[in-house]
Amino acid sequence: MPTARTLNRTLLARQLLLDRHDLRPDQAIEHLVGLQAQATASPYVALWSRLTGFTADRVGTMLEDRSAVRTTLMRGTLHLVTARDCARLRPAMQPMLDRVARTNFGRDLTGVDLAALVEAALPLLTEPRTTAQLGAALAPRWPDHQPRVLGAVLPLLLPVVQIPPRGILGRGGPAANALASTWLGTDIPAPEPPDSAILRYLAAFGPATAADISAWSRLTGVKSVITRMDLKTYRDETGRTLLDHPDADLTDPETPAPPRFLPEFDNVLLSHADRTRIMGDEDRKRWSGVANAVFPASFLLDGFLSGTWKVDRGTLAITPYRKVSTGDRRALEREGLALLDFLAPQHDHAIHFTT
Repeated sequence: MPTARTLNRTLLARQLLLDRHDLRPDQAIEHLVGLQAQATASPYVALWSRLTGFTADRVGTMLEDRSAVRTTLMRGTLHLVTARDCARLRPAMQPMLDRVARTNFGRDLTGVDLAALVEAALPLLTEPRTTAQLGAALAPRWPDHQPRVLGAVLPLLLPVVQIPPRGILGRGGPAANALASTWLGTDIPAPEPPDSAILRYLAAFGPATAADISAWSRLTGVKSVITRMDLKTYRDETGRTLLDHPDADLTDPETPAPPRFLPEFDNVLLSHADRTRIMGDEDRKRWSGVANAVFPASFLLDGFLSGTWKVDRGTLAITPYRKVSTGDRRALEREGLALLDFLAPQHDHAIHFTT
């Protein structure tokens, strides 16, 4: 029966957060089943916190040589994935993305045949275009609908990728979309069952419940899928069934967990329905209750969410949720100075603890 602390240490181990690992960025991105990329810096900080010797230019190079892309996947949100995983994950997520399109835009697209919308958009994507440009081009055919909506729904309905320089740290650019098949020079398969994606989720986030799998992916019908899969099972302290990858093991709950700075939207904090393995209920309310649905950059102490942070030029402001011991404060300062070396090497560095 895995305890909450066992689940915590197991999650951190599988998320590469107990030790920094000597992996290539593409290996880490694939192991983690993609990285949230809604904020440009997020995947960079996520990899810096997990890998030894990581430098930001390595991801920039991957985006430019097309071995990695930014595309809409789990939960209908933007992720950084390898080119291989774009072709592997998009088919598993497409039925969910179609449903999200209907749910999020259905009222604003009443009377629009979505298949016809996709058919009309395809010729426009012979060259990269922003969703605003796509919507403007489609508006004459659907004059009673907002161009913004006509364009915004397309990354859900079509496998497109945001092309660089968008997503390259320190550069930026318009959010121009290209068809994934054209950009990558490979076909994106038709929708398929999510068995493989679920198995990979468990390897990176398990053990987990069926509800956790749905929270990570927004897939429906998870229970019918897992019944045909050969998975390990456990019972947690509340009696719930936890599913796990057949080759995965639990981590010793007494394993030390160093402080870690996490970016906005880090998947380790978003990928379970029950997040008590990494945050208390009150901390969850505080962390997720900020304006504009932004999940702020945060830090872990002893493996659990313990506060937020922000960098302004060369100053790191750390806001703990509760009093921090002298030892933890010193450990945060050491890790924070390394973070500043990564994010703001051109500035003098300072760290402030705020309330």
